[in-house]
Amino acid sequence: MATILGIDLGTTNSLACAFQDGRPVLVPNALGQVLTPSCVSLDADGAVLVGQAARDRLVSHPGRTAAAFKRYMGTARELDLAGRRFRPEELSALVLRALKADAEAFLGAPVEEAVVTVPAYFSDAQRKATRAAGQLAGLRVERLLNEPTAAALAYGLHEGPAAEGKLLVFDLGGGTFDVSVLERFEGVMEVRATAGDNFLGGEDFTQAIEDWFLAGAGRGLPGRGDPALAGLRRAAEMAKRRLGESEVADVVLPWEGWELRATLTRDAYDALLDPLLARLRRPVERALRDARLRPTDLHRVVLAGGATRMPAVRRLVARLFGQLPLQMLDPDEVVARGAAVQAGLKARDQALDEMVMTDVAPYTLGIEISRDGERGLTTGHYMPIIERNTVVPCSRVERVVTVSDNQRRMTIEVYQGEARQVADNIKLGKLTVQVPPGKAEEQAVDVRFTYDTNGILEVQARSVGSGEGARLVIEENPGVLTPAQVAQRLAALDGLKMHPRERAEHRALLARAGRLYEELLGDRRDMVGRAASRFEAVLDRQDVRAAAVAAAELSELLDRLDGDGGW
Repeated sequence: MATILGIDLGTTNSLACAFQDGRPVLVPNALGQVLTPSCVSLDADGAVLVGQAARDRLVSHPGRTAAAFKRYMGTARELDLAGRRFRPEELSALVLRALKADAEAFLGAPVEEAVVTVPAYFSDAQRKATRAAGQLAGLRVERLLNEPTAAALAYGLHEGPAAEGKLLVFDLGGGTFDVSVLERFEGVMEVRATAGDNFLGGEDFTQAIEDWFLAGAGRGLPGRGDPALAGLRRAAEMAKRRLGESEVADVVLPWEGWELRATLTRDAYDALLDPLLARLRRPVERALRDARLRPTDLHRVVLAGGATRMPAVRRLVARLFGQLPLQMLDPDEVVARGAAVQAGLKARDQALDEMVMTDVAPYTLGIEISRDGERGLTTGHYMPIIERNTVVPCSRVERVVTVSDNQRRMTIEVYQGEARQVADNIKLGKLTVQVPPGKAEEQAVDVRFTYDTNGILEVQARSVGSGEGARLVIEENPGVLTPAQVAQRLAALDGLKMHPRERAEHRALLARAGRLYEELLGDRRDMVGRAASRFEAVLDRQDVRAAAVAAAELSELLDRLDGDGGW
């Protein structure tokens, strides 16, 4: 049977994992690492670089490189790389292609299908965009899995029967935050409630340091996000990591032949984080309230996502729940491991015969209705049909009636959200059903919502009087690619040149050298430049053995000069 890959498509890093011999096995990339940075860059010859080489080019070639594009999934936003425009789905597809190639090289067999994880709080449009990215990458994505649920699956397999009870997954990644409350009993993993924030993650903690620097030592520099300040993001990430281990950290930015430097203390950093930590509390409280639980009812708390390594976050979790969170599995890897478990379940692996999983709808889904009030009939009111945290798959039906005499059709507008007025929710689409003419409120239409485990909504409307109906699988979300657009974009991506895996290590080394050349000054900068030139000269000779020796020498030099990156 063909392998179904489990993929954690992350904001900062992505991973692939296969379920083999009864356990998840992480797939190494061409550099031998299991974490592949979710970065894409266009080389001077138009070829695509993905992963570590692309991340290093964020500093040396910011106009040719993109990162954190997961945050824009499900929108019509396009990112410019050297004059060529890419949608978030296309950039994500290039990351998925790289993971697919790594998996095929590791497994020695083609990979055609994958279980891809998404934040639990991803909207319908964002889920469709993720599925489209898989299609553009040549992968069949029949199952989307919520990231906290994936983490719970990984711990469920790791702990076995000891995992029974109520647990909360606190999933803080690079760009998104999710919290899910689950219960495991007799081999069943049941999601009780979920909540989150799609624009809160480790990137925001790094951004807080950037803003602090620009308000002080960097006053007068271009605003954050300017390509000229690409090195500031890395400097802030390094400071964030150092503050996890020490009381002070320097933020250093090379600028026009000078070094701008500022020292950030742990106390000052914690003060910067207060607004972000407050935002982490709200989804936790909401999920517990929806699950009708108190913090003391939880048997364990699980951390997922690399940003949970931050001491401030771990202290917050300990205070919120009155217990230390589980740390047996690497938070960077746990979601990918859970995706592989789900892939094993889908492939009916014998090692998982006793495990069953349920999930819930993260948002309320409903329609617009009119209501009678003191001012007469008013429009724009929201009527929920499937409420948030309803176990999926599910199907619910509500009956609505005409509002005017001799009305011949009813237009049903579908929304997603929690607000009382539809204007404050997200419109997903609409459909129209014919009704027999008659007096107001005499003709009725049954509206049925069916929501599946992938977060895909189907809406059916049927006239009670005539039996006529209409059906809509929500596909009209603004910013979501149509099937024709997917085919067009697929043809465009197929025309891109991808750097072969066997050259990935060399490209990554040169990109790293380029980034350090940008960051360093004086003799150290000159040292890097000369070493990189020597390495390029060896590569031009196409001597495999000499290239390996030269790569090791350059890598050793860069290790001595380089600091470790952040989350």
